[in-house]
Amino acid sequence: MNLAIDMGNSRIKVGFFESGSLVRESIFSDLPEIGEAVKGQEVQHVIVSSVRKTPEKLSAVVPLTGKQIQFSSQTPVPLQNAYATPHTLGVDRLAAAVGASYLFPGQNCLVIDAGTCITYDLVEAAGIYQGGNISPGLNMRYQAMHTFTGKLPLLSGTKLPLRPGKTTEQAMQGGVLYGLVAEVEGIIQHYERQYKSLTVVLCGGDAPFFESTVKARIFVIPELVLIGLNRILEYNV
Repeated sequence: MNLAIDMGNSRIKVGFFESGSLVRESIFSDLPEIGEAVKGQEVQHVIVSSVRKTPEKLSAVVPLTGKQIQFSSQTPVPLQNAYATPHTLGVDRLAAAVGASYLFPGQNCLVIDAGTCITYDLVEAAGIYQGGNISPGLNMRYQAMHTFTGKLPLLSGTKLPLRPGKTTEQAMQGGVLYGLVAEVEGIIQHYERQYKSLTVVLCGGDAPFFESTVKARIFVIPELVLIGLNRILEYNV
């Protein structure tokens, strides 16, 4: 069994892989919890993608029979990386791109990760990662209107309001939600004009909202980053 570990600021996502296939995905709060989850099982290789400092000896809590790889900009990946500043590229963006290329080989893929920020990343059919765009995510937009104004409230939610909004709350929600839908659809259309055939892959915490509102053919794959991490692991071991 191989583990793909995606360590965020507040939680740790772990993918359990057998023979290259994801058999289970779990969320943990710390590394010892992972150790308890795999107690009595043989863990061969592990890849760790982290936005925080990772203990060098992960094997102290997760006994390994093989390698531990700390994913970084220096890690070889099964894509040609055409990003001009690879050392600044978020490893989650690159892992998601690798995942999309692995699941849809020989296809032009637009990867949309709808999380804290919304990232748009393009992988060409020849296996070339071309980069993409980053914009504020759904909750970040709500937060920005509240933080940078004197009277606007802090809102949340993904229920589409009436158009036009009849209250300040409806006006704010409509601006955020309809604006995001227009942004996503517009970027998809831009790349569809550039590429005759385009596969759109969606992941991230706000993916369900876009799946139900965006008028485009989209493959929703919540575990895309973990799949990409495991593919990178296999590529390196």
